[in-house]
Amino acid sequence: MEQILLDILSENGFFIVLAILIIVIIMAGVRIVPQSEKHVVERFGRLKSVLGPGINFIVPFLDRVKHRVSILERQLPTAKQDAITSDNVLVQVDTSVFYRILEPEKTVYRIRDIDAAIATTVAGIVRAEIGKMELDEVQSNRARLIETIKSSVEIAVDEWGVDVTRAEILDVNLDKATRDAMLQQLNAERARRAQVTEAEGTKRSVELAADAELYAAEQAAKARRVQADAEAYATGVVAEAIAKNGLEAAQYQVALKQVESLNALGQGAGKQTILVPAQAIEAFGNAFDMLKGKK
Repeated sequence: MEQILLDILSENGFFIVLAILIIVIIMAGVRIVPQSEKHVVERFGRLKSVLGPGINFIVPFLDRVKHRVSILERQLPTAKQDAITSDNVLVQVDTSVFYRILEPEKTVYRIRDIDAAIATTVAGIVRAEIGKMELDEVQSNRARLIETIKSSVEIAVDEWGVDVTRAEILDVNLDKATRDAMLQQLNAERARRAQVTEAEGTKRSVELAADAELYAAEQAAKARRVQADAEAYATGVVAEAIAKNGLEAAQYQVALKQVESLNALGQGAGKQTILVPAQAIEAFGNAFDMLKGKK
């Protein structure tokens, strides 16, 4: 059996070696790239191509994968930058940047340390943008400041094949003296607002009281006007009766008023003693006679 195998190998050894060589060449020309990477291929030291995720083919022994670049999103370490605002306040800003490599050939051949380059660029842009703003604007317009920084960094790193996905300002720190001054200013502002609120409340109270007095005066005036209209109407009726019936109508009205007054005095609370002059009693008698006559 061994002799047979030796005979086969001796007769077909060339073909076996050739087959093995072909397999090795094919294996050397096939490159499988993971989904999270891109491979930069060089030929004789020069850029040949960039291999994307999946199965790729290169020329064996001529081409070789020189760089394996991750295309996952990266986060730079949190950096602290000192900056001076336009109103001469020293602040310390904590920043963080997220980015992705989109064109590895630019990243590999145009910049040596991409992380350090982006960090330096961000620091310069942060200082420049904060220098254009006052401290109150930095604290109140942080979203606009972040967007401005992100846009400026994107423009600056575009030639490195990098896409800046996010830029964050994590914190804006102040020295103790500035914090104490701001706290004092805040307390003063709160006191001012409290005084303004109290003054507005007092003003509103006075306005409401004045409105109430005005309303009461208007209602009293309306009541007097109605009463005057009623008296004028009654006077007109009496005048018309006098015009039609002569003096008797006037005497009748006087007698009626006298009887009504006497009745009102008699209905008073408690025991009352009323002294009536003789002329008044005679007038009341005439009034009663006239009332009986009218009936």
